[in-house]
Amino acid sequence: MSVTAPGKIAYLNARLLDPASGLDAKGGLVTDGETIVAMGVDVTSAPAGADVIDCKGACLAPGLVDMRVQLREPGEEHKETLASAGEAAVAGGVTTMVCLPNTDPVIDDIAAVEFVARIARKNGLAKVYPYAAATKALEGKELAEIGMLAEAGALGFTDGTKAIANPLMMRRALSYAATFGALIIQHPEEPALAGGVMNEGELSTRLGLSGISNTAEAIMLERDIRLLAGTGGRYHAAHISTAEGVDLVRQAKKRGLKITCDTAPPYFALNELAVGDYRTFAKLSPPLRSEDDRLAIVRGLQDGTIDAIASDHAPQDQDSKRLPFAQAEFGGVGLETLLQISLELFHNEHMSLLQVIERLTLGPARLLGLKAGTLTVGSPADLVLFDADRIGKVNPAKFRSKSKNSPFDGRPVQGRILRTVVDGRSVYVDG
Repeated sequence: MSVTAPGKIAYLNARLLDPASGLDAKGGLVTDGETIVAMGVDVTSAPAGADVIDCKGACLAPGLVDMRVQLREPGEEHKETLASAGEAAVAGGVTTMVCLPNTDPVIDDIAAVEFVARIARKNGLAKVYPYAAATKALEGKELAEIGMLAEAGALGFTDGTKAIANPLMMRRALSYAATFGALIIQHPEEPALAGGVMNEGELSTRLGLSGISNTAEAIMLERDIRLLAGTGGRYHAAHISTAEGVDLVRQAKKRGLKITCDTAPPYFALNELAVGDYRTFAKLSPPLRSEDDRLAIVRGLQDGTIDAIASDHAPQDQDSKRLPFAQAEFGGVGLETLLQISLELFHNEHMSLLQVIERLTLGPARLLGLKAGTLTVGSPADLVLFDADRIGKVNPAKFRSKSKNSPFDGRPVQGRILRTVVDGRSVYVDG
């Protein structure tokens, strides 16, 4: 794919959504090459020589910044590749994604960090940035070279889908990372309490499946918050799923600690009932929780306790999912449904449209220090044009991802991506 940026392009008759300025109004936007050069309600005509795209009243927003994606390359290319994930991302309006280090080999050295960046540039689709492993080989025994990896371009440090279980190792990671201003990202789940396959409760008992208690999230968060208070580090809790987890983060923020968190669409759009008759596509990590937990996640998004919404994209092949529930792998794909499902927060009147877009764009961009998530003049021309009201249904058979394991299979949705732009280039146009 060519990566040459075009000349001037004017996007007219759009509903502009810019979380950085709070703008939600009809107007236009002009890009020149890779950069936004004009934006606002007074942009009603195209400058000389510009190509024109009539948005016909559709929403024009910054491209989505997805801060938690599993890419599977290198090592498990039969599940996903950087190319297929890039295609899925732009079809979902995602222009920037950040990948976990749990590949094979693990992203725990400079060569692996550079590999991801090099392949992503070659594909010319969504921009890809890596996290690096917090501990070597994700084994939790020895710290990775955080300073060198940060300098090489790693945006944060995490053991991916594994918790940093040893409290001494977590304290060292927080302390060491603090000297570089680096972010430690935790999968907040106490391993000793996470041996089950779904949420612990009446439903798991009735289905005869081993449960994972809410306490697994709460204990790990409470421990880490205590360690954070003593180190002055930066800590991010990934995919918060419980009411108690949200409250712990909320209280830690009130104390002034440098703590942030994200959640994923399954945790505010689904509950444990989605497991139904042993439906393995709803087997996620952390597991889908109770309805009370789901509502608490919504409240956490409403009041700003939860800083970002990430897809938590975890592709699995059919052989890994079409097994008895207890044996099936955890995870669901999410790149192509990220915006559609998040729009339910707007359509259900939980949040304004601009607030939803902020959690998907500027929120994660600020957390990670990325120049993204805004329509401000001078910013990269990374855009998504979408119809917030178009009715449809999730159909994984049409996904561009190699894997189709969506917990939202068949779900009615309201919202459709019309165009995705990366550095001024239209990389996806609804066909």
